[in-house]
Amino acid sequence: MADVTDVRPLTGAALGAALDDVARLRIRVFHAWPYLYDGDLEYERKYLQSYRDSDKAIVVGAFDGDRLIGASTGAPLTDHADDFAAAFADTGLDLSQIFYCAESVLLPDYRGQGVGHKFFDRREGHARDLGFTKCAFCSVQRPTDHPLRPDLYRPLDTFWRARGYKPLPGAIAQFSWKDIGEEGETLKPLQFWIRDL
Repeated sequence: MADVTDVRPLTGAALGAALDDVARLRIRVFHAWPYLYDGDLEYERKYLQSYRDSDKAIVVGAFDGDRLIGASTGAPLTDHADDFAAAFADTGLDLSQIFYCAESVLLPDYRGQGVGHKFFDRREGHARDLGFTKCAFCSVQRPTDHPLRPDLYRPLDTFWRARGYKPLPGAIAQFSWKDIGEEGETLKPLQFWIRDL
């Protein structure tokens, strides 16, 4: 197991300079179960541009020396209102009070050292500093009998619950992406989890 020496927020020029590396990490880590994402760099660059453009977004980088080996992103949920409005329509929640913890990606050799907690700590702290009252994220839902599900797979539910997150009943987003081995994109359900800050 390799050591993570540094986990820190990236801003300004450092954020911009890291986005291609963040894109490559997303493609590599999300290729595995449960996302099975068959991604490409051009799509990733367009997606990540929103973090460069938002003055309230955060990108947290995990480094081994100068090498980015993990990253975590977050932004106000209203920055993604077009994507998530339907999922939150019946919740009665004020979207302007929710900070969205988008993704955390970390190379396998660096897992189990507390980096996931640091990713959430930095994003939740950032959200509190900006005056948000809740944090939320979503996780893909796959059938338990999916043919590509690894035998030893353990979902992260226990980790998320230990951090105070709970599934938000009825808050299911629908996103399309191309799975490994598929010809085109298909819709997947993603369950929102939420906690008070």
